[in-house]
Amino acid sequence: MDAIYIPQLTKAPQQTEEIQVKEFLPGLETLTPVRGHIRVQHHGNYLEVSGQAETIITCTCNRCLQNYNHRLTVNTQEIIWLDEAANETDDLPLEREIAFDDLVETLSPQGYFDPGTWLYEQMCLELPQRQLCDANCLGIQPSAQSKSDTRVDRRWASLESLKNQFPGP
Repeated sequence: MDAIYIPQLTKAPQQTEEIQVKEFLPGLETLTPVRGHIRVQHHGNYLEVSGQAETIITCTCNRCLQNYNHRLTVNTQEIIWLDEAANETDDLPLEREIAFDDLVETLSPQGYFDPGTWLYEQMCLELPQRQLCDANCLGIQPSAQSKSDTRVDRRWASLESLKNQFPGP
């Protein structure tokens, strides 16, 4: 996906650009291409970006460690403010306090908007934090072995013989 030059967006019909997505995103390992669309609309001092997309990823279950496939879907909308000082980082102090209201996404009105990076970030936000192959997954089950079948590593043999000298519980 090509980056969108923000001043050019003001000359588009209805100041809107629609992007159809059907590709693999760099950095996001998926089994299928990401399919969907992104809509970027210029509103003077902000961009309204919305997108819907889906793909299939392979996850590893946190309980049983088996791989399973998961459908990853995104249906989101975001406001990105246009600010002349968005990319100015030369005169910033090493440490500064930021108000809660300043925690917004900003771009330069003379800069570019990268829909591929935006979609990648939205997909990453939708990755499941708790990865379970099934709600009833029991996890790794120990294999049932009889007491006589257990094999002791020879390095632990002397400890095993010491353990056998004491009566069991």
